[in-house]
Amino acid sequence: MSVVAELILVRHGQSLANVAFPAANAEGLLEAAISGRDAEVPLTELGEEQAAAVGAWLTTLPAEQLPQVVITSPYLRARETWQIAASSSGLALPAPTTDDRLVDRLMGDLELLTLAAVAQRYPDEAARRSEAGEYRYVPPGGESFADIEVRLGSFLDDLHREHAGERVVVVAHDAVVLMMRAVIEQLTWDQVIAMERAEGTVRNASISQFVERDGRLELVRYNAIDHLPT
Repeated sequence: MSVVAELILVRHGQSLANVAFPAANAEGLLEAAISGRDAEVPLTELGEEQAAAVGAWLTTLPAEQLPQVVITSPYLRARETWQIAASSSGLALPAPTTDDRLVDRLMGDLELLTLAAVAQRYPDEAARRSEAGEYRYVPPGGESFADIEVRLGSFLDDLHREHAGERVVVVAHDAVVLMMRAVIEQLTWDQVIAMERAEGTVRNASISQFVERDGRLELVRYNAIDHLPT
């Protein structure tokens, strides 16, 4: 099967939720300083700066290595990240499209709830999660990592068929970057956990890059943030 020539995965810049929830969870609060839908959470000022840094990184690429296709998650923070990156780069880049299969992990009834709120409103969830295991655990009305793997497998199949030989940028979420690597490298869940322990969680505005070699995608960099301001 033909594959894309290159796949660059970019996690969105820091969002309000990335700041509000660690702070609320650290204090055991029932509410975080954020409301609305997960799909509508915007970037912070730092997140905007990180997105601009992705744009600056794009300007370092030779013309023959610039992306030909850009696909983002429909969530606001991912769309904002690419919009800022593209605008700040000053380059003539392709117009982005969105794909619903690139959304963040769907948490269902637990969406935008703090740990304390989950424990209070859904006291049985901790036991359900422990029994199912992290890979198979499905929050009420949500999805498991196994479900994410399935939708990303479908996305990649379509991507290779529709954009074989092209250079593609995907802007999405940490769960997407993590499980995209699992799909491409055919990792087991134990291997995913070991890889995350060794290389860290997927960072905001990080860049992961695969290139085609002998008809398959090969990882050349993962979770890189050397382009970001210190």
